[in-house]
Amino acid sequence: MRTLTDSKTAIALAAGLTLVGALAGCSTTTSPTDDTADTTTPDTTEETTAPTDTTDSGDATYKDGTYSASGQYQSPNGTETLDVTITLQDDIITAVEVVGEGTNPNTIRYQGEFIGGISAIVVGKDIDEISVSKVAGSSLASGGFNAAVETIKADAAA
Repeated sequence: MRTLTDSKTAIALAAGLTLVGALAGCSTTTSPTDDTADTTTPDTTEETTAPTDTTDSGDATYKDGTYSASGQYQSPNGTETLDVTITLQDDIITAVEVVGEGTNPNTIRYQGEFIGGISAIVVGKDIDEISVSKVAGSSLASGGFNAAVETIKADAAA
């Protein structure tokens, strides 16, 4: 009788380990607060504003001024767009404005969180040293922002 109980225990243990292994292989690496895990595929739509001040301080890689561009990214709700305006002074971001074009409630929420936190991350930094990945819980909007920044850098190149 003891061997029957031991056999059942061994089978139950093996089945449990197999189930755990199968479930681990199917799991994602999404954090519990980020319900928008998706592959970000940034794309840009250029919308450049002429520089407001084209003085160059010698060492700067980019012309001083205010530049705008749109960046697109993929979310679970489809293609989303952020309009980004950056003011540069000696390659340093002195001001940033981001406007979201989302219509879905989740998109509006995450774009709002991104917009609310982006200034604290990039203002005062060299434009070549920023690469935004996640802002205030929003990870996908950064793809659109980074795409817009690349367009702005190309437009502002001295």
